[in-house]
Amino acid sequence: MLWIPLTLGAATLQVARNALQRGLLAPAGPWGATLVRFLFGLPFSLLFVSAGFILAPHARMSFGGLFAIDCVIGGGAQIAATAAMLVSMRRSSFALGTVFQQSGIPLAALVGLAFGDHLSVARWLGLCIVAAALAVLARPRGKAGDWTAAPLGLAAGLGFAVAANAYRQAALTLAPAHPFLAAQVTLLCVQSLQSAALAAWLATADRPALIAAVRPWRASLGAGFFGAAASSLWFSAFAISPAGPVRAVGVVEAPIAALVGRRLFAERLAPWQWIAGLAAALGVGLAALG
Repeated sequence: MLWIPLTLGAATLQVARNALQRGLLAPAGPWGATLVRFLFGLPFSLLFVSAGFILAPHARMSFGGLFAIDCVIGGGAQIAATAAMLVSMRRSSFALGTVFQQSGIPLAALVGLAFGDHLSVARWLGLCIVAAALAVLARPRGKAGDWTAAPLGLAAGLGFAVAANAYRQAALTLAPAHPFLAAQVTLLCVQSLQSAALAAWLATADRPALIAAVRPWRASLGAGFFGAAASSLWFSAFAISPAGPVRAVGVVEAPIAALVGRRLFAERLAPWQWIAGLAAALGVGLAALG
């Protein structure tokens, strides 16, 4: 049951990372803010890998084509999901953007139907609860653009669901007998790929966004640390447990984000938003564990 405290720690650190990234969204844009979590997290990921080798100095790594494919799929899905999540938060609120992305668990279950997965009655009930709650939360707050917050949040949730399963498979392929070390090496490989791809693209397509992401290095370094620490715990939890239960426990992120949004961004949620948000969190948990 070690994956449970790992997941709780990851969810808490992820809220801190999202809050710092949200502050960088205006000057750097969604892609520049997304780059921050990967590029500035690399030094910390390297430290985590070093710690992993200290704990398992004789572990053997099984690098191969399947590991590389899983890293590429997971890394690409996470990049797209992070950018969608940040824009969703900007167009709704920090708390609601966090709730929207939790929809990745039931969405992943729906996608799994195409591959022959069977859902229990409890999971179908969870899907219905989440769909109804997100429909309520999707009501805009006075601006037409706010209607896009929910679809972007749903896209983020689906992207994170794909990434979680890809990272789990990558770690299991790499070193199943050493889950912590495998998780840290996978994280370092993925972040290196993500940093190189995003930095190269921004350098050619949007150089001002790249400069805006790198210039406030103190804030960017903080986001990188929290991002790397959260990812380290997420990857470790995925290496130990299937992605569904891990993501379900990670729903604790939603109420934490609501408190942070209230404290840092002076965001206020109406009672109906609190009720719908709690219903969405319960539905996600039911869809994952039912």
